[in-house]
Amino acid sequence: MVILGIENPMRIALFTETFLPKIDGIVTRLRHTVDHLQRNGDQVFVFSPDGGLREYKGAKIHGVKGIPLPLYPELKLAIPTPKVGKALERFKPDLIHVVNPAVLGLGGIYYAKTFNIPLVASYHTHLPQYLQHYGLGSLEGLLWELLKLAHNQARLNLCTSTAMVEALESHDIERVDLWQRGVDTEMFQPYLASQQMRSRLSGGNPKNPLLLYVGRVSAEKQIERIKPVLEDIPEAHLAIVGDGPHREALEAHFAGTQTHFIGYLQGLELASAFASADAFVFPSTTETLGLVLLEAMAAGCPVIAANSGGIPDIVTNGVNGYLFEPTDPNGAIIATKRLLAATEERKQLRNNARQEAEKWGWAAATHQLRRYYEVVLGEEMLPRVA
Repeated sequence: MVILGIENPMRIALFTETFLPKIDGIVTRLRHTVDHLQRNGDQVFVFSPDGGLREYKGAKIHGVKGIPLPLYPELKLAIPTPKVGKALERFKPDLIHVVNPAVLGLGGIYYAKTFNIPLVASYHTHLPQYLQHYGLGSLEGLLWELLKLAHNQARLNLCTSTAMVEALESHDIERVDLWQRGVDTEMFQPYLASQQMRSRLSGGNPKNPLLLYVGRVSAEKQIERIKPVLEDIPEAHLAIVGDGPHREALEAHFAGTQTHFIGYLQGLELASAFASADAFVFPSTTETLGLVLLEAMAAGCPVIAANSGGIPDIVTNGVNGYLFEPTDPNGAIIATKRLLAATEERKQLRNNARQEAEKWGWAAATHQLRRYYEVVLGEEMLPRVA
């Protein structure tokens, strides 16, 4: 069947190790991608750890029972069963896309080979760098070999930043290309700033400088590196939005500082949090992209971030935020002081941050992904017969 006014529709099986109701940058990208593909007339079938959902934006979801990961209980290891293969056979996909293949994704690779279905893989989590934060740094070489073995089965491997493209290519992973960034510029808006949200994030101190962190509260995010900033700027408050396995340790680490653990925020509340803060501080050095940075920028919140991974693809130092060298113990302190001291400069940074984010809507990112799919499928897709 040909749907008038759009390109030839595709049937895409998406295998992912994480999906709704979990909240993180990968899930954000996937849910927007699924939404835009479905709007385009494509049919998406999501295979993910079972989260209780059976449908999202018209896409069917096949939940696979999972075992909580010991070091990170929010993540589940979902082992593919024969039911996955049977569901895949019934769906008859044109293409399989595996996201961060680890366990369930390996099932996607297996079925792609078994049924001779074109395979695309994408890399979103810099797992080799995570290992050192969990005391497993000695396994990094082995993990790269396993990643190479999995990703080199695909006809195309997509990364979300130029730094990650280079990292994969340097470890002999083949056929690598860039999947451009995306952000919801309609939801994340500067006008959503409010005194009420500032008061909530700052524990009732809206007139004090307000720093913000949003994301997983886990060891690899290196959130503890914000503490010296608070110690050097004692009037500042820090709001940590999100949750994760490292929260209890961080609550103890930040004891005695003006730090507020908010938990999860979503939708307009999250957008208002970004817009209401003076600066978004992001010390992580393990980011493949840092989607949350784009969300902050779309809301007009200046960014102070480590000059590492995919972050320099987003943040231009002194233009839409500040970058600091991860090896400089005073880098984040100097950048934060400079930002808080210069009212006019901060206003310009806010404007520039919003302008940068406006270049990267989800529709354009998904259109680029479809073009990659078409290349993998040989470009010439025949109209489907009803």
